[in-house]
Amino acid sequence: MKNADTAKYYKILSDEFPAWLNEYIQTKELQTQKYISTTCGPIYTNLFDIKYFYSSLDHSIAVALIVWHFTHDKKQTLAGLFHDISTPAFKHCVDFLNGDYMTQESTEDLTVDFIKKSKDVMKLLARDGIDISEIDNYHIYPIADNDTPKLSADRLEYSLANALFAYDMLSLDEIAEIYNDIEIQKNESGEIELGFKTKALARKFVQVTSKMSVIYRDDRTRFTMQFIADVLKALHAEGVITIEQLYDAKEADIIKIIESSKFKDQWAAWRKAKKVNVSKTAPQKVYFVHHPAKVRYIDPLCGGERMSKICKIAKNAIDKNLAYKMDNYVYLDFEL
Repeated sequence: MKNADTAKYYKILSDEFPAWLNEYIQTKELQTQKYISTTCGPIYTNLFDIKYFYSSLDHSIAVALIVWHFTHDKKQTLAGLFHDISTPAFKHCVDFLNGDYMTQESTEDLTVDFIKKSKDVMKLLARDGIDISEIDNYHIYPIADNDTPKLSADRLEYSLANALFAYDMLSLDEIAEIYNDIEIQKNESGEIELGFKTKALARKFVQVTSKMSVIYRDDRTRFTMQFIADVLKALHAEGVITIEQLYDAKEADIIKIIESSKFKDQWAAWRKAKKVNVSKTAPQKVYFVHHPAKVRYIDPLCGGERMSKICKIAKNAIDKNLAYKMDNYVYLDFEL
């Protein structure tokens, strides 16, 4: 993948790139997000084969474009753009550091603070007659965000982007076909939600996202995210890394600090590793990870009905995904 593919991808999400959005994108707080990978760490290790750096800013812009495409509402679009403004280096690894590996929402509480402290963002909002309460919580807009397993702009975006840029499961043409089949529908509770018009494309989306859902919490991923979290936590306890650095510095700069720390050998071993070791019992004298993680899955609407209700193949894909066990002790051959 090349950077040009991001522009092509954006064009699929919204044929029009709203010019008014650019001033918001250029604010310092959002620009910081361009140095954070959406993968939460896997891009830095040979445990995964991820070659394309798709940033947290790329994701935020894409979510905004999806919301704009379906609503043409400036406030909802900005809520989508700002939803990850408080994302730190290594994204959800910091949720693991905070012990929040099941909901992975601990950093979201800072969204309003990050917007409030930005003079540039607040000036733009005042100019446009928008109150901060209208854009600081994208959960209030069901097209932007909703509860699992519903389909929202955020959930749709990271699914399409990961399938394209991280795991090579969909091409740009396939993404265009899937995306152009989506419309706003009413769900079983009478709420608006993104849904598919065509059962075959909805089924394909479920199959792809169900496979990625397992990747998001498989043994390699849980080990990677908790390992990074524990290294950061230890270095913070020693005063080597500050919490402020996690929000202000580039991931590349944090990595340089780690590579010069007492954990440099463990970090190098993790980066070179091509597989993790697993055990049903606690291994001795090695660092290991043994806990579950957040289950991300999507059961989208098709014609106003859940795919799990109207398609056996989709239901089987979702059931197989949800049945994935996370009870292994996962480790590499080193201690922390």
